[in-house]
Amino acid sequence: MIAINNLTFEIGARALYDEANWHIKPGEKIGLIGANGTGKTTLLKIIVGGYSPTSGTISMAKDLKMGYLNQDLLSYQTDKSILHVAMEAFERQNQLHTEIESLLKKLETDYSDDLLHKLSDKQHEFEALDGYSIEFRAHEILAGLGFSEDDQNRNLMEFSGGWRMRVMLAKILLQTPDILLLDEPTNHLDLPSIKWLEGYLQSFEGAIVIVSHDRYFLDRVVKKIVESRKGKLIPYAGNYSFYLEEKSLREEIQSGQYKNQQAKIRQEERLIERFRAKASKAKMAQSRIKALEKMERVDDVDDDNPTVNFSFKFSKQSGRHVIRMEHVSKSYPGLQILNNTHAVIEKGDKIALIGANGKGKSTLLRIIAGTDKSFEGMCETGHNVTTTFFAQHQLESLHLENEILRELQAFAPKHTETELRSILGCFLFTGDDAFKKIKVLSGGEKSRVALAKALTADANFLILDEPTNHLDIQSVNILIQALQQYEGTLIAVSHDRYFLDNVANKIWYIENQQIKEYPGTYAEYEEWQSKRPAVVEKPAAPVKKEEKPVEKPSVNDDRNKNLKKLNQSLQLLEQKISDLETEVKNTELELGNDAIYGDPQKLKTLNEQYKLAKERLQAAQAEWETLAEQILELENASI
Repeated sequence: MIAINNLTFEIGARALYDEANWHIKPGEKIGLIGANGTGKTTLLKIIVGGYSPTSGTISMAKDLKMGYLNQDLLSYQTDKSILHVAMEAFERQNQLHTEIESLLKKLETDYSDDLLHKLSDKQHEFEALDGYSIEFRAHEILAGLGFSEDDQNRNLMEFSGGWRMRVMLAKILLQTPDILLLDEPTNHLDLPSIKWLEGYLQSFEGAIVIVSHDRYFLDRVVKKIVESRKGKLIPYAGNYSFYLEEKSLREEIQSGQYKNQQAKIRQEERLIERFRAKASKAKMAQSRIKALEKMERVDDVDDDNPTVNFSFKFSKQSGRHVIRMEHVSKSYPGLQILNNTHAVIEKGDKIALIGANGKGKSTLLRIIAGTDKSFEGMCETGHNVTTTFFAQHQLESLHLENEILRELQAFAPKHTETELRSILGCFLFTGDDAFKKIKVLSGGEKSRVALAKALTADANFLILDEPTNHLDIQSVNILIQALQQYEGTLIAVSHDRYFLDNVANKIWYIENQQIKEYPGTYAEYEEWQSKRPAVVEKPAAPVKKEEKPVEKPSVNDDRNKNLKKLNQSLQLLEQKISDLETEVKNTELELGNDAIYGDPQKLKTLNEQYKLAKERLQAAQAEWETLAEQILELENASI
C-alpha cells in the first residue's frame, strides 16, 4: 500500500529520520509511537506530501485515497452547518445532486429525450454511489461523536476548537478512505466519544495509522506498533501492551549482549596492553587492535522510562473534610447542570470526575475551585486547605517575559534549582530549554509549563482539568508517578483512562443533575457500569434566563434519611478506623524497641494490647465494608 524506503529527513543539522524503512500493508491497524520530538507528526506530513524527504522514496498507488486528521484542520472556517460540512465528504454525490436538481428544473419546460437520458444516467450513478443514504450516514457518525440532532444544524463557527475537530474527523470518516492517518484523534473527545471511535475503527476495513498518547485507545484499536526512535522506524507485532513486553525482552537481550561485549573488550585491551611492549608479541597485539577496531559495537540500552526524583512539599496538612457541597444547584440558560446535589471530598481522596462533554465536569471543577460563584447552595472549603487549580485557561496567568525556569522559581521558591530543572525535564524541557522565554512557546509547551507550576505549588489540594493534553506517553507516566506519591487530595478530569486508572481511588460522575460516587478505581467502575442496567437520563426542565432553578422534592424521603444516617455512621466508623490504625502503628513501634524485651511483663501486656487493637481494627473494617455495600445498594436504588 505504502512503501517507505531509506527515508532521510533533516531539519537544519539534525536528522529526524536517517535511512528509515517501513511498509504499510492493506488493512493494517498501526500505532505510531515515540517521544515528543522524534518526528511522528512530521512523518505523517511526509506521507501525505506536506513535506519532501531529504532523500529516500515513498511509493504508493496513484489512486490511493488517504484521510488525514491533524490539528491544522482547526483553521477551517465556514458559515455552513456542521451537517453540511460533514457531507462535503461526498464530493461526487453532492455534484450529482446539484446536476439532478438542475435537470429536474429544466424538465419543467423541456421534455426532450436527450434531457431525460441525461437525468436517468445521473440518477443511476447517484444511486450506485449510495447517494440517497449519505445524509443518514452523516447523521449517524456525527451522533456517535457526540452531536445532538439540534447541534447538527448549527453553524460550525459556533463550536469550540475541540468540537470543530470532531466535525473534521466525521468528514474524514465519511470519505471512507483506503488509509486513515490520525494525529492524536482522542485529544478533543470525551470518554463516550472515544469508546464510539474505538468501535468504529475496530470495524474499519482500510488501513489505519494512529499517533496517540492514549495507551488504552491504542490497545483496543491497533494490531501493530511502530516506534520512531533514533531516526529509525522499529516495528512490533501487537498492541501497545505487547509492545511494552516485547521491548522489555529485546532490551534485556541487548543489555546482556552489551555487557558480554564490554567484558570481551576489556579482556582484549588487557592482553594488548600486556603484550604491546614485547617484540615477540607485537604482531599479535597489532592484530588484536585491528580486530577491536572492526568490531561492530552493541549499544547500551537507553533508559526510556525516567522516574520522578522530586517530592511534593506542602507546609500544612488539611482538615479531614476538604470540600463540602450541600444543596448545590447550577444552571445555564436552557440547561440545568446540577440540581440540589450533595458531595464531600475528604483528605486523601484521589477523585476522577468522568462523563460526557456537556454534563458539567468543568463547571463543577470551577465551583469547587471557587472561580464560579454563580450557583445556589453551599460549597465550603475545609480547614487549612490550600488549593492549586490547573486548567487550559490557566495559561493566561503565565508571565510571557519570564524564562521557563524563572517562572517556576518565582512561583515555588522553596524548591531548589536542581529540583525545578528535574521537574521541567519530566515535562520535556531539558538543557537550555529551561531558559526559553514563555512568549516563544507553543500552546502545548505553555500547557506543560503551567502543569509543572501546579505540581510545585505549596498546595494540599490539586484540581486538574485535562492535565494529560499535550503530553506524550512518557510524560503521562511521569505525571502518574508524581500524583501517586502525592500525599494530599486531588480531583481530576481526564479522558485518558490509563491515567485515571492509575491515579484515582474514587470515581465521580454526574447523572440526572446529581453528583454520584463510585468507591473504587476506574477499572472497577467500568466493570460495575457494564453490569448496570442502562440509565435513562431524566430531561431537565428548561431554565429561563431570569428564572432560578426550582428545587424538586425528594422521590423517597425515608430512603434519603436512611442514606444520610448510614453516611454519618460511615464517617464515624472511618474516624474509628483511623484511630485504631494509629494505635496499631504506635504499638508496633513500641514492640520494635529492643529495650522492651528486658521486661517480660510489659512485653506480655503490649502483645495483648497489639492483638486486641488488631482484632478491633479488623472488626471495624468488616463493619465499614458492610455499611459501604448498604449505601451503594441504596444509591443504586435511587437511580
